[in-house]
Amino acid sequence: MKMPDPDQTIIEAKSDIVAALRVIVPGEGVIVDEDELRVYESDGLTAYKQLPLIVVLPETTEQVSRILKCCQERGVKVVPRGAGTSLSGGALPLADGIILGLGKFNRVMDIDFDNRCAVVQPGVTNLGITKAVESEGFYYAPDPSSQIACTIGGNVAENSGGVHCLKYGLTTNNLLGLEMVLMDGTVLRIGGKHLDSEGYDLLGLMTGSEGLLGVVTEVTVRLLKKPETARALLLGFETAEQAGDTVAAIIAAGIIPGGMEMMDRPAIHAAEDFVHAGYPLNVDALLIVELDGPQAEVDYLIKEVSGIAEQHGAVTSRISENEEERLSFWAGRKAAFPAVGRISPDYYCMDGTIPRAQLPLVLRRMREMSEKYGLRVANVFHAGDGNLHPLILYDANKPGELEAAEDFGSDILKLCVEVGGVLTGEHGVGVEKRDLMGAMFSEIDLKQQQRVKCAFDPEALLNPGKVFPQLHRCAELGRMHISGGKMPFPDLPRF
Repeated sequence: MKMPDPDQTIIEAKSDIVAALRVIVPGEGVIVDEDELRVYESDGLTAYKQLPLIVVLPETTEQVSRILKCCQERGVKVVPRGAGTSLSGGALPLADGIILGLGKFNRVMDIDFDNRCAVVQPGVTNLGITKAVESEGFYYAPDPSSQIACTIGGNVAENSGGVHCLKYGLTTNNLLGLEMVLMDGTVLRIGGKHLDSEGYDLLGLMTGSEGLLGVVTEVTVRLLKKPETARALLLGFETAEQAGDTVAAIIAAGIIPGGMEMMDRPAIHAAEDFVHAGYPLNVDALLIVELDGPQAEVDYLIKEVSGIAEQHGAVTSRISENEEERLSFWAGRKAAFPAVGRISPDYYCMDGTIPRAQLPLVLRRMREMSEKYGLRVANVFHAGDGNLHPLILYDANKPGELEAAEDFGSDILKLCVEVGGVLTGEHGVGVEKRDLMGAMFSEIDLKQQQRVKCAFDPEALLNPGKVFPQLHRCAELGRMHISGGKMPFPDLPRF
């Protein structure tokens, strides 16, 4: 993994850049001390580290606007950063760039129960939104496992999902409006409390753009009323293939659970040892299926799902009897990533999405890859929508194991594309999947995506080195190519 070569003229001008930034953000808002910069050297993809040139911590949209304009005038690269929980290296710093930290944007600006929405700053945590509205029986639906720490601004950047995104959608389905700042300092508002906007879907374009197009400074989210009833089933299977077939059968029956998650044996044991949720330890695969809605509907669907699971070989079945037990079922799944961290010095968390029907095949192929590379893998899936999170276990202190883990992960993602899926479901491309984009997109596709970036950031100063295997200059993308003295399509009229 190679990042763009640092611009030595920018590094040499560091003191002047710092002075200019301190005029905009006085006090302790500009960080240059090496020990303090080290806090920002990586995000959740800790295999890669790089000290930033400078860290700036603004508190207002005006300051963000002035910072970006200042950086554009000086040709300084900018990496926006929220809580740094990105698992794809989306917030990896640059040696000749600043980290624009948005942690001080942490206020809930407005709660509007009549319109069922809330306006928050990007540094508010995902779980913080639900905590702010739960007293009135409302909540914010997308719930990544890192929801206690990850921020809503980062969720917008990566289009994050969570265990309940099967029924209630990802970030893009629960977003109503944004305030954002472009690289030239322009402040834009997109959408709002209304349900839809005219013209181009700029809100959809920004969601999942990974900090390449602009810096989000305010977010309007949709609030949902808490369901009347919610109950969860724990279903154990002797094989992962049986569990995968059960997932497909539940969806085929027209049942859309609030959440449907899957773990394999290594993940089950790690989570149970960590949380003591009461998971069965004698199974190779565990499904957690949550059904919510009116009491009568939930009771009916529990019987239907139980019957489908029995038909597909479930050997254990347990239904939550109260809210405390339902939450305990989910506690193990939510803690699966840190739990696996207790059984391996390091792990590499992948993120790809496949058609549900391909789940048994992909699980079988991953077991073969595990034997090939000599590395264990613990699988945690958003099974209902085919979003896979294989955790490849390795030891970075053993020569060659990190490289083997990367190759293993690359093969998994290529397999996802091969069976009709995509490279990422919710973690983003970042640097982790950047060099695999060619496995999914043609050169024409990638250049078209880069033209969108050029429209927002012509100098490619926002989060460069991420997403695109090779970032062309905007002038190159718009250039007319002449071959053999002839323009392409010479018969077309030119204006």
